[in-house]
Amino acid sequence: MSLQSSPSPPSGPLPGAQGGAATSSRSDPTWRGVRDTATSTLGRVLIAALGLKLVVGVLGSAVPGWLRVLDVGGSIVLVVALGYLLVRILVLLQRRLLWRVRRRLVLSYVLIGFVPIVLIVSFFLLAGVLMLGTESSSRVQLSFEDVVDDAAGLAATTAVDLRGLADPAPDAVSAVLERRIRGIEERYPSASIVVVPRAEGAPSRVTAGPWRHTAEPPAFPAWLAQESRGIVMTGNSGRRDVVARAAEVIDVGGGAVAVVADLPLGDDVVARMQAFTRITLIDAGATSAVAGAVAGDAVLAAEDERASFGPGGQPAAAVLGFRWVSDFDLLEWSTGEQGRGTVNFRFYPSAFYDQVIRGSFASIFWIVLLAIGVMFLTIEAVALVMGFALGKSITGAVHELFTGTERVRRGDFSHRIQVETQDQFGELAGSFNAMTESIADLLEQAKEKRRLKEELRIARDIQMSLLPSGPITFPGLAMTAMCRPASEVGGDYYDFMPLGEHRLGVLVADVSGKGTSAAFYMAELKGLILSLSQIYQSPKRLLLEVNRILSANLLDNRTFITMLYAVLDLEARTMTYVRAGHTPLIYVPADGHAPGRSQVLMPDGLVVGLHLEGIEEKFAELLEEQTLPIDEGDLFAFFTDGITEAMNEESDLFGEERLSRLLEEHAHLPSDELREQILGDVEAFVGGADQHDDMTIVLLRIDELPPRGVDA
Repeated sequence: MSLQSSPSPPSGPLPGAQGGAATSSRSDPTWRGVRDTATSTLGRVLIAALGLKLVVGVLGSAVPGWLRVLDVGGSIVLVVALGYLLVRILVLLQRRLLWRVRRRLVLSYVLIGFVPIVLIVSFFLLAGVLMLGTESSSRVQLSFEDVVDDAAGLAATTAVDLRGLADPAPDAVSAVLERRIRGIEERYPSASIVVVPRAEGAPSRVTAGPWRHTAEPPAFPAWLAQESRGIVMTGNSGRRDVVARAAEVIDVGGGAVAVVADLPLGDDVVARMQAFTRITLIDAGATSAVAGAVAGDAVLAAEDERASFGPGGQPAAAVLGFRWVSDFDLLEWSTGEQGRGTVNFRFYPSAFYDQVIRGSFASIFWIVLLAIGVMFLTIEAVALVMGFALGKSITGAVHELFTGTERVRRGDFSHRIQVETQDQFGELAGSFNAMTESIADLLEQAKEKRRLKEELRIARDIQMSLLPSGPITFPGLAMTAMCRPASEVGGDYYDFMPLGEHRLGVLVADVSGKGTSAAFYMAELKGLILSLSQIYQSPKRLLLEVNRILSANLLDNRTFITMLYAVLDLEARTMTYVRAGHTPLIYVPADGHAPGRSQVLMPDGLVVGLHLEGIEEKFAELLEEQTLPIDEGDLFAFFTDGITEAMNEESDLFGEERLSRLLEEHAHLPSDELREQILGDVEAFVGGADQHDDMTIVLLRIDELPPRGVDA
């Protein structure tokens, strides 16, 4: 057997909620406008256009022509709609943000004092970085050109020496090459020279230098006619090197040869370049594919293959470095084509200033900085003056409001303040004037509302504390109960009184009236029933005694109590019950699932607690006690008029007949499910109408009866 009490919270606005709604009504329309804009036809158009773009993106090249046309139209619609939506949101946000004068003041300070400073500083910083980056890029290019010129000079002087040889034997050629290598190895330790014949035969190929930057010295390319120079990128053992290469074509011993000089940009060379330019070189690579390759010379052919210059040292006292990129001409040795290469480097403004801006330039630089500082101070001074002017206007309006508040505090509700603005102060002035017109009524209403709120809270707490809490078990019975208060505190009450091992008393009552008084009468009734039920075994005797006590204490003739009290004796297999002006008891026998088998039990009886002359005799005369035999599977429904008198929007009543049919149809369900079925049908019948009275129902089902003759 289970028991459930499920009171529902009161409906309607909570006390004090009106003020909160009024406060939020000023701000809600702004955000509601943003929401309405996003969910309107414009929002649906945006969603449709985005969906179309998504479909086109998924299909890719398989998109048909007509869908591409729609995609172009969708893009135009998307841009226009997004622009309109952005403007709409900005307008709504502007209305919300600038309605408050304090925000307007802060915005004025930001626009006048802070934003110009940020813009000017950002402009000069960006311009300075751009200027230094451009200058540093030029220095890097000049450094590369200097190395290329050195390579060209090495090739040219070597060619002159070879032309003067009387006997171009390999040993003599090798001696010339070694002499030229020794003359330049101090500046370029990895310098290398090769003499390559145009055709196979004499003179043979002669090399000098380490040639560590490539797999083997270059061959004589078909495109080379006289001379050539440039930057090439070579590879050896998985690494990339940047090399300045120059070539001269001469006749030696009756055959054409090419004198090729390579100056790799190794660590020593790069260190010397960085010391001169105050720039840290990082790496270099190709910006476009270079076709072809020469045997023994792995030429860079892809953008992601880069040559690293190694860890470059940061110039002394240099801070805040910026990474930059420059380009240079990249020679493809096998074809003679000119490509483009890029070099990444890092420059330092402090090092640039230390190297370039000196002497009079430094003085001019500081003068410019001082002028900018004075300009900033002037802007701040103007912003301060404007802030004082705006503050004065604000304090004037606040003073008017303070004066009006003091007049109202002294009881002068006829005073009106005058604020001739259309901002927050203007709206506040209107609210203040409206408030003074009804301040007395508002105070009285607030006082009454607080009193009623406290009374309702106490009454509800009392009412809920009177009802049984937690599950109650009784052998042989399956019980469930529910009390759902209306929006106001009512007087419904139900209880269970164990009277022995096989006897149980069940009470359902309804106190007339509402509020705290009804809750207190319920408390008094509960105490009487709990004590008298242990004394009087007869339901009629118990109600006679209850009526005698209450009629002497309920001095208000408008207050009375309706009751239905029953005693179930499982051993005797009977239920004895009395009804004191209460709603009837509905009995569904074990075979009551058949239509028309439910019984409405309604013995005579007068309400309890009337304070009238001779009422006790009349009450005893009318009160009728009845006894009903029970059997396993029998179902009993105790309820208050909140169930049968529930009204829909057409003021039709749910009625006892509809409840009886409902019990017949669903008598086979467990007690808890049957209770929920009844409540669901009542709610469906009522629809949107308000609950005007408490709804209480108690369902009892005889599950098992003890054998006859068992001692209690």
